[in-house]
Amino acid sequence: MTIAGFKDFGAGLLHRKQAWRWLLPVLLVLLVLSILLWLPWQVQQMEVSERQEQLIADTLWVEQAIRFQLSRNEENFRQVGTEIASGTISPDKLRARTLLLLKNSSEIRRVMWLDSSDTIVASSDLRANTQPRLSDASAQASATARKLKSPQYSQPFSNAGAGAAGGPELMLMDCYLPIFQNGQYSGSVVLRYALQDILDAMVPWWFAQDNEIALTSNDDAVVVKRAAGGIGRGVYMHRRALDLPGAALYLRTNSVKNAPTLLPNLLVGSIILLSLGLIWSLWALWRDINRRLAAEGALREQVAFRTAMENSLVTGLRARDLKGRISYVNPAFCQMVGLSADQLVNKLPPMPYWAPEAIEDYEERFAQVLAGTVQRHGFEIMFQRANGERFPVLIYESPLLDDSGRQTGWMGSILDISDRKKVEELNRQQQEKLQSSARLATMGELASTLAHELNQPLAAISSYTAGAINLMQSGVVDAALLKPALEKANAQVQRAGLIIRSVHEFVKRREPTREPVSLQNLIDSVMPLIELQAQQSLVAIQLSIAPGLPEVLADRVMLEQVLLNLTRNAVEAMQQAPSGRRILRIAVALDSVPFEAASATANVVVSVIDQGHGIAPEVAENLFSPFFSTKAEGMGIGLKICRTTLEFHGGTLHYANNPQGGTIFRFALPPYLPQLSE
Repeated sequence: MTIAGFKDFGAGLLHRKQAWRWLLPVLLVLLVLSILLWLPWQVQQMEVSERQEQLIADTLWVEQAIRFQLSRNEENFRQVGTEIASGTISPDKLRARTLLLLKNSSEIRRVMWLDSSDTIVASSDLRANTQPRLSDASAQASATARKLKSPQYSQPFSNAGAGAAGGPELMLMDCYLPIFQNGQYSGSVVLRYALQDILDAMVPWWFAQDNEIALTSNDDAVVVKRAAGGIGRGVYMHRRALDLPGAALYLRTNSVKNAPTLLPNLLVGSIILLSLGLIWSLWALWRDINRRLAAEGALREQVAFRTAMENSLVTGLRARDLKGRISYVNPAFCQMVGLSADQLVNKLPPMPYWAPEAIEDYEERFAQVLAGTVQRHGFEIMFQRANGERFPVLIYESPLLDDSGRQTGWMGSILDISDRKKVEELNRQQQEKLQSSARLATMGELASTLAHELNQPLAAISSYTAGAINLMQSGVVDAALLKPALEKANAQVQRAGLIIRSVHEFVKRREPTREPVSLQNLIDSVMPLIELQAQQSLVAIQLSIAPGLPEVLADRVMLEQVLLNLTRNAVEAMQQAPSGRRILRIAVALDSVPFEAASATANVVVSVIDQGHGIAPEVAENLFSPFFSTKAEGMGIGLKICRTTLEFHGGTLHYANNPQGGTIFRFALPPYLPQLSE
């Protein structure tokens, strides 16, 4: 943005501040009205929340008190059960002891001593000979207590189902304390509670005056309740489980209080707040006049700072309007192209920094920018300096928006990537040297085998030519005798030449060239070197190539190096294997996953399979790391070069464990599709 643009921005900012000065009182009035509506509701909600929290805390306290009293009863009568098991207490003593304990436990209606067949031995209400019929819930609690060897409570049941004669109907609950003697069940001490007595005896009067208290079941059905202060209003409610073993009981509290009313003095407080706000607004308006002058000075300083910051950038900045006319360039861009700002501003395409040989490319890119389809991750192109020098640049284009969000043009960030290109070229050359060194190292390892392999055809040639000379010296010059010997000598010469030619093609320095390559022909050309490695370790080779495979676009020698490295590793992995397992399999087929979503053609996959020692898990973590090797004399660059080479060709390299023992290395390459290349 230019200095004139910043001045317009400052004028607009001042205008908006003046508008806010007059709108502020209106906003304060609206604020007061909002407070008049919001504050009562907020206060009411706070009071509701406080009352609800207090109800929860009180309910928790009551629940803890009930649980404490029930636990204390369990402890008292568990001691009685211990004395029964030891035989130190008789039924009469038990009745006297129980009556003494029940003086402080009015919630217990009856205490019974049952034998192992649930027959009453003694009872606290002098009805030892009365055998009540156990309810289903009580019988189930007895069985559970006997099984778990721990106290169990029954589900609530009516006294009509407990064999009671006469009297009001009560909801009862039994607590079974099992007695075991020498590990065998010998009976139970049963505490029979009246649930209404639990609420009457254990809930404080002050809590009962403010709340309706009820014991409910799982489905929130009321079993018993206490409503000394009236029926609950349903405003403040809480439900909490009593957590009794075997009994699903909940303590539900329902407050008798209504929802709180609005504050009576809210209007007075709101008017005072409104008056204070109006006074503050007048003072703020007076202060705004002084701040406006300070803001203008700060804006000028900010414009100067941003200008200095743009002038110090090493990244070129170029702004264009919607028609492509240059509206702004920073000094870094001017220095980059060797032209001044006056020579660039207000220029329309073609630009003076466009190289003549790439005008069509520039115009296509320019059309993409105007259409808004330019790549956000940037694109590379060649620029031309004023002295005619070409240099590569990386351009990022983004929309230029004004303060209202409307697009007024395009802002481009231009980076001179000449140095980066030089570094990339240097890295490429170093990679080529490293690959060449790896090939030479491979041939060094094959040197002794190569000499032995060449010695055989040379010895055969020597034998055949010596025989021919002997025939000639003996005076027998018969073409029928000489022809087979010379043909065999010629075959051995071709064999030796093929080996030497394969070695020469493999190790010579050359620039990488990508061309359509048939994997069948590639494997045939490198097979002599693979056989040299295999023969030395007595490894058999099995080759399987699917018919009709598509070609791949690759550098032949680089793929030969990958295949030779993988087969050499496979041969070395099987050196200690039994002779019957020294089998190297090379399989070439189509993958099941297509390379292109719009194409039915799949990747071409080459598998190198051995039956060696496999790859240990600790080795697998660093298998493709540079300079990592498990060999005493290994360089640790073979697999790393293989993966880098395949990634250069758009492929991948992976390995897996061979189910028959050993390792499977697979590399996949995309097929050569002429229509995509064009």
